[in-house]
Amino acid sequence: METGPTGGGLGGDDLSQSYPATAISLWSFEVSRRYQHVLDKTVPHILYRWIACLVLVLIYAVRVYFVQGFYIITYGLGIYLLNLLMGFLSPQVDPEMQDGPSLPTRGSDEFRPFVRRLPEFKFWYSITKAFCIAFVMTFFSVFDVPVFWPILLFYWLMLFILTMKRQILHMIKYKYVPFSFGKQRYDGKKAPSTESVNLLPRD
Repeated sequence: METGPTGGGLGGDDLSQSYPATAISLWSFEVSRRYQHVLDKTVPHILYRWIACLVLVLIYAVRVYFVQGFYIITYGLGIYLLNLLMGFLSPQVDPEMQDGPSLPTRGSDEFRPFVRRLPEFKFWYSITKAFCIAFVMTFFSVFDVPVFWPILLFYWLMLFILTMKRQILHMIKYKYVPFSFGKQRYDGKKAPSTESVNLLPRD
């Protein structure tokens, strides 16, 4: 007599346990979808995105200055930012490892735009997210490891100089510039303008 209700009770327990999990999954999916929608809307607003990132950097710097601690977090953040910068300045395909067409080196070569290994939006998003995480970590004393910060600063500056020197030498060797100003053309000779052609005498 008790088998039926017990069996039914087990089925009800399974449903009651699966319902919260399903609700949480749907809620997290909806939050993720809305968050991605907001990010997609910020893609064309490059200037405003970087201004907001700069404000966040200043807030973090003020926080560390007044707390007088969490230097190890700042050092790790600096190493991470240096790694992001190298990805932002590097081409998507390293010319040293490329077997196919390389970057244009002659005037007659076809113009191919510089494609970054780390796109601008991902570069901005990674920096912003890193500073947000580092800012939250400054509220937990377990991350405040006592260190002599001038040594960390000196080591980071040396690492930055050596890394940038190697990157600049790589840019000079393979003749590419990671920044473009306006529309570029790789023409061997300047094409005659239409006005000069129209001014030629007719037979």
